[in-house]
Amino acid sequence: MSEPTYHRIIADGLWLNNPGTVQLLGLCPLLAVTTTVTNGLGLGLATTMTLVASNVIVSLIRRLVRPEVRIPVFVLVIASVVTVIDLAMNAWLHELHMILGIFIPLIVTNCSIIGRAESFASRHSVDRALLDGLAMGIGFTLVLVALGGLRELFGQGTLLAQAHLMFGEIGRQLTLTIIADYRGFLLAILPPGAFMGLGFLIAGMNVINARRERRAT
Repeated sequence: MSEPTYHRIIADGLWLNNPGTVQLLGLCPLLAVTTTVTNGLGLGLATTMTLVASNVIVSLIRRLVRPEVRIPVFVLVIASVVTVIDLAMNAWLHELHMILGIFIPLIVTNCSIIGRAESFASRHSVDRALLDGLAMGIGFTLVLVALGGLRELFGQGTLLAQAHLMFGEIGRQLTLTIIADYRGFLLAILPPGAFMGLGFLIAGMNVINARRERRAT
């Protein structure tokens, strides 16, 4: 099997095959936790670390695992990685861990992670598997942060609220009040607001892609 180029792997992860806006995988955590930029960034980084670690391990053992048991083995690898990340976040980012709650352990069931392990990492070299996990993770994180920023801005009038949960005391200086004395827009931080925000992001991507295609032709 021919190996994809590094450029193609990066382009797929960040834009062409983004898990959040193109594949539409992992929508449950994507829509549930993105009430702020900080929440989206925290979950995105945890997902990225899971993708990178699981892809590398799956690529390393791909010739040792029989095809009949590959899916259970991949799930076991992913569950082990997520358990380590969950315990680490609970130890060092306890307050953020409490906010994200069950969605950290639920990374195990994220379809994009098992999908990358099965469709890419199990068929390609370690370096490309690592880059694929990193690109897909960053792409997913960007969607989480963008959606979290959109909902936080319209819902609270701020950006990076509670950043100290991730960055410590210096995070208090990162919080931006965009609209002073803002009473809030409740719909933005409720589940319908998450669906609407994601719809706007997908629509924006489609507009950009259409313009690029017109310029190319």
